[in-house]
Amino acid sequence: MDKITTEDLSLYYGEKRVISSINLSILENNITAIIGPSGCGKSSFLRCLNRMNDLILNSRLTGKIFLDGKDIHGNNTDVVEIRRKVGMVFQKPNPFPKSIYDNVAYGLRIKGIKKTSQVSEIVEKSLVASGLFKEVKDELHKSAMELSGGQQQRLCIARALAIEPEVLLMDEPCSALDPASTFKIEDLMSELKKSYTIIIVTHNMQQAARVSDWTGFLYLGELIEFNETSKLFTAPREQLTENYITGRFG
Repeated sequence: MDKITTEDLSLYYGEKRVISSINLSILENNITAIIGPSGCGKSSFLRCLNRMNDLILNSRLTGKIFLDGKDIHGNNTDVVEIRRKVGMVFQKPNPFPKSIYDNVAYGLRIKGIKKTSQVSEIVEKSLVASGLFKEVKDELHKSAMELSGGQQQRLCIARALAIEPEVLLMDEPCSALDPASTFKIEDLMSELKKSYTIIIVTHNMQQAARVSDWTGFLYLGELIEFNETSKLFTAPREQLTENYITGRFG
């Protein structure tokens, strides 16, 4: 079942078109990877999916994006609710300068959940889901800034999960991490897709091949090819895709 669909999606920053007429269907409970060279529009595309580009001055979007069949730019759309349903994890871990517990509880309190037992239950559940709970269960009131980079990124995933999203956008989530931490995040993604739809932007083609079910190759703002990951990497339909995945450019 399609979770997110785009129809003729284009994005402009001022007069510059950074995404060109993308038509794409993203399946529920799958991991979809978006690959391509730097500056090709991958992160801009990702930010379209939860309307984060609304925050960028002079940005303009044409075409449509549907979440569960509903237009996310429809007249009665609640943008806050869209961003709750479509959570985001950024390239560089960005924990708040608060305790581990308060980082995960932050969104819950904004939602108006005040009951301590309920907050604590969701914090623990989210840390378990992010694979971090065993490592920090006795240090929940320690500053998040004392965690390692990999732990901080899993904390940010826990923070995103706490508000119960349906889709998780991950923008180069492992680019700042060491190989061991990268492995933990990749392992975690495979577990999380049982409950969430995941879209990951990555420069790392080996990572896309390891973790994703579907892969889209973006080049100069255009979706050159989209297919099951195994097929795209072993038998690409487009010469441009083959050139990129074999390292002839990028």
